[in-house]
Parts: sequence; C-alpha cells; structure tokens
Amino acid sequence: MAQHPGSDPASPSPGEPAPGPGTGGDATRILRAASAGDEQAVDELLPLLYDRLRALAGAYLSDERREHTLQPTALVHEAYLRMVDMTRVDLRDRDRFFGLAARAMRRILVDHARGRKRQKRGGGWRRVELDGVHEALALDGVDLTELDEALEQLAARSDRQARIVELRFFGGLGNDEVARALDVSLTTVEREWRVARAWLSGRLREREA
Repeated sequence: MAQHPGSDPASPSPGEPAPGPGTGGDATRILRAASAGDEQAVDELLPLLYDRLRALAGAYLSDERREHTLQPTALVHEAYLRMVDMTRVDLRDRDRFFGLAARAMRRILVDHARGRKRQKRGGGWRRVELDGVHEALALDGVDLTELDEALEQLAARSDRQARIVELRFFGGLGNDEVARALDVSLTTVEREWRVARAWLSGRLREREA
C-alpha cells in the first residue's frame, strides 16, 4: 500500500484534517444518488473526492527523499474507506466511486507533475511513476504530462478507450471492474485496452524520438 512512512491507515494522513461528524454519511448519500444517475450529485461528489485524494497523495508526494512509484489503488481504497459507509452501498456504488476517483486522481497527479516541472525548469525534477504503467506500455519511463496529453488525443479518437486507460492507470481498476464501471462486457474492455495500450505506446515513443 502506498502510504506515508509511519502512517496509520485508520488515522488521517499528515496535514490532513480528521473527517468531521457526518462526513461519511454525507459522502455515502451523495454517492448513492450519483450511482442512480443524479448528475448534480456527481458534481457535488467530485470536489469532495478531489480534496480527500489530494490530501492523501500530498502527504506521500511531499517525501522528496526517494523516487515515487505511486500506487493509485492504495490511495483510492483509503479514500473509499474514509469517506463511505460500506454498510450502505452496493457494488454499483463502489464502481461509481472508483470511476470518479480515477478522474480526480489524474487531475491531482498531472497538476503535481506540471508544478514540479515549472519549479525545476525542466531539469532535475523527480518524476511520479504510476505503478504498472511502464509494463503496460512497454516503456522505460513515462512523463505524466505527456501521458495526459496523449490521453486527450486518444479521447478524440475513442472516448471509451481513453476512459478505460484512465480507470486502469489512475484508479487502479482491473478489467472486470472497468467493465462494470462502464457497463460494457469484459471482452470489450480487454479488446479496447489492448488497442489503447498499443496506440499510447506508439504515440509516446514518437515523443521520445
């Protein structure tokens, strides 16, 4: 699990305020509404997710003494445990949470990478590496800002393929979980995941050339 050294998963991360009374209940209520198709609830839940994930990721990313291999699965699961009353949700609610969390995690990590680039003026800055990305794309290193730009280009070709990649890389979901989140067959996810990986790998290799 990706957590700050010495942290306790049951306690707030360094610099993160403890959840206030009713926080879990509020998030759970909003999540259930979002799962039922309430777009206003989605708009309400995303800022809550973003703030919580930014706090969790911030504690981890603030450790500049080591290279970072971020495991988004660990952070998303931790946010889920902190924010949601699991006795009141079902599998559909969980998939909806992880889908929205992947979107928020992507924004957080890309913003962090851009900030570090600006700070270091393009030299000597530490890259944040997503667990499993190198293997999936068969590349030695992946710049998050370049990956984000390539995903935008992929979305213009196939929004579903871009969403599958986002859920895999930034949400830590497996293909079966992605299939449930997108309400498509596992076969469809596996096929489009292969196509998306090949396209992204080629696109990022072009940037390195």
